[in-house]
Parts: sequence; structure tokens; C-alpha cells
Amino acid sequence: MTTLDCSKNLALRGLRLGAPQTMGAFRIVPVLRDDAPGDLRINKQVYGGYGVVRLDGEARSPGLTYHSYIPHGLVVSHTDDGAAATLGARLGHDKGRTITLHHRMAKALPGDEGAKRFRLLPLHLAMEGFLALHFRGPDVLWSEYSKQAERRGLDPRCETSRRGAWISGFEEALRIFEIHDDQVGVLVFVAEALATVFVVSHPADYRALHLSLLEDFFGELISTYALLYPETLRVESHLDASSMIDLDHLAQEVARVRSDWNEHTELLTRGLFTRPVREERVRTAGRFVLQRFYPDFHPDEECHIGERIVRDDGTVEYLKTFRLSGAQVRRAHLLSKLAEAGWDLARAAAALATTKSDLVKRLVNAGFGYLLKPHILRGADSA
Repeated sequence: MTTLDCSKNLALRGLRLGAPQTMGAFRIVPVLRDDAPGDLRINKQVYGGYGVVRLDGEARSPGLTYHSYIPHGLVVSHTDDGAAATLGARLGHDKGRTITLHHRMAKALPGDEGAKRFRLLPLHLAMEGFLALHFRGPDVLWSEYSKQAERRGLDPRCETSRRGAWISGFEEALRIFEIHDDQVGVLVFVAEALATVFVVSHPADYRALHLSLLEDFFGELISTYALLYPETLRVESHLDASSMIDLDHLAQEVARVRSDWNEHTELLTRGLFTRPVREERVRTAGRFVLQRFYPDFHPDEECHIGERIVRDDGTVEYLKTFRLSGAQVRRAHLLSKLAEAGWDLARAAAALATTKSDLVKRLVNAGFGYLLKPHILRGADSA
């Protein structure tokens, strides 16, 4: 069962930010948790190969499958009574490149006595939701649409991405940056652009999963920024030596500098944390809820999709985000406008303040030309 809530903004409730660390194009801000109860733990399950996920029974489209490179999954263990959850051993390690068949993006697993577990595929949960937007295509058999659009909708629907290990300088930055004792996550900026947010529930889990960021996927925009801007901007906030007459005044100066850093970080994350998002509940696990989310797809604004686990009091226990490229946002924007117009090309063109011929050209440029009949495409070319 899924529900959508379009009125909420994301927030790092129950967490705080540490001092940023910079190297080359990367600025990494540690996310800290002062109290980790330990009743939710996250472990890694290694696959290391190409994965096919059967989504039979999904409400969006029965029989839908998802194909991607899936290096690992995450196993979430939790308890309902607040007792410490057992982390347990890794569930498997497939050596080399393999083809793995999965059933659903989030699936319940057998747990130990007093604990419950489920497996999720990090970021793939969010990306599948993005790919499935309006997947079934036209609800009305308008004369402009091809037989393929009538039979199969947006199948095939695909997006490309880059592994974190392929982003120039990222592996070295993760290797040398300090990990704090109470650190449970990071905000990763590339050339001052927010690339991803990764948060888990417990400091020990984060230390074990720190380098898994290299296995995550990122948009082409982030990879390009790392190449074009090899040095990030210097952001400094100096201590006022003249005001430090004792330890209390020194503490005040340190607090001011930390506040300056946080204000700068908040400015860089406005595209994620100040925009309303649509939340889709994927699984309820005792006092925890697994959700995926996405914003309204405005082509002139920064857009992030992702997934998170929140406690019943709103505390964030897990969060992972993916920044969409401009082309990905434009594709989603076009599909949203078509769906709002009932897939009527003339109405959608009016909503976009353009002509029908121009809308057809935009659909072709976005990779959706296969939805339309050949004479519609030819008519747009000659217009």
C-alpha cells in the first residue's frame, strides 16, 4: 500500500552538521547524531553485478521489471520495543560480475528472535519510482499515439548514471576525510553543487558503509562538475583574536564560526530541503516508515529524488538522495504536463505555452518520439 503527501519538506530531524572538509572539487559535510538508540541497524549485502528486479504486484504496472547495475543492497534490522537490534552477518557475497534476480525493491527477510529485517536496494528504490512516473502512458486512445504507446506505455523507460568511483577525485576525498565518532552520514558537494545526502542510523553502520558511496550512482552533471571545476571555492570564517580574553569568549567565537559554516551549508542545500516533496510510503516496519520522495519537476530548479526511513517522532534514521540532471528534470516535466492534460497534445501544449508542433519536437528530443505515430512526427518536422 502506498500513500502520497505533497505538502511536506525534507528535514534532518534529530541530526546536526559538523565542520565541512574540502579537497579538490569536493566539500563533504559530516552529519552527526548525538544519540543513536540502536534499535535500527543497517548492514550491507554485496551483489557486485547486474540485477533484474521483478516488480510483480506493483500498483503502477503489473509485470514491470527493473534492470540496473546493483552492487549491493542494505539489510535493515529493527525492534519494536526499543531494544538494541542485532546487526548480524552479511547475507551473501557474490564474487565478480553476476546477474542477480531480486523480487521487489524492499522485501521482508526472516529475522532473529525479537528483531525484524527487510532488504532494500539503495537509490534503486527511488529511481524505480522516478522511472515509473506515468509509466502506463495515455489513458485515452488519442489518435496521435502509436500502437506501441497504446500497448506498452513508456516501456522501455531508462536513464543513465555514473558510479561514484568514476567521478574524478571522489575516492581520494573519501579516503582522507576524517570520520567523527558520532558521525552517521555526509552531505557531498561537488563544485558547490549538492550531489547526494547519505545518512544511516548508527555511527558504526556509517563507518562500515562510508566507502559504499563509491558504489552509488550519480548523475552525469556531477561527474562533469568534478572535471570542469577541480578546485572548490574557499569558504573561510576567521576567529576574532581581539575578543578572546578567556575560554568563555573562545567558546563563543568557535560557536559563531560553526554557525557561519552551517549557514553556508544551508544555503547550498536549499534546492533539497526547502522544496515541498511528494512522499510515497513503501513499507511500515514497527515504529519506522520507509518512504521514497520526489519534488515537482520544474525545469529551472534543482531537483533531487531519494528515499528515507523515519521514526514515528520524525527522526531521520536513513536517507539517500540522487540529484537529477537538467535533461532528466525536463523529461519528467514533460511527462507530468502530458498526464495533467490527459495526454491530449493540444491541451499539454497550451499548458506549456507552446505549439503542438513544438511539443512534439520536445518529446522527440527527450527520447519519447516512439510514443507518437510517424505522420505526427513528420508533420512536426515540416512545421
